Amino acid sequence: MNDASASGVQEKARPGLLIVDDDRNLRKLLVATFSYGKYEIHEACNGVDAIRLASQLRPSVILLDVMLPGELDGLEACRQIKAQSALKGTKVILLTALGQQNDRQQGELAGADAYVVKPFSPLRLIELVDSLP
Repeated sequence: MNDASASGVQEKARPGLLIVDDDRNLRKLLVATFSYGKYEIHEACNGVDAIRLASQLRPSVILLDVMLPGELDGLEACRQIKAQSALKGTKVILLTALGQQNDRQQGELAGADAYVVKPFSPLRLIELVDSLP
């Protein structure tokens, strides 16, 4: 019998990756980029859903757009995620078109672990995500 549960060996759960962007096409690109199987991928399109899903799923990594529609932008969502003790180990990478030094500083103050300016290289983003402790 080759069934993992029958042999007593359990498959290790894949780390979660939450992609948060209001641009559906960019979410599709990011899902395709990370579809090589290492991550369990989830999506959200606004800050409120990002916080709700992060609290529920406790992903290892969140790719978070800064300019989100609705009541919470990406910076505030990042602050709230980083303030939750249950999400202490979750890494947040801000993805944004805002590349000025002040924008980067705002991301750092919000608690982001990395700041990536659009357009970005999908391969470099994979390397960055995989290199996070």
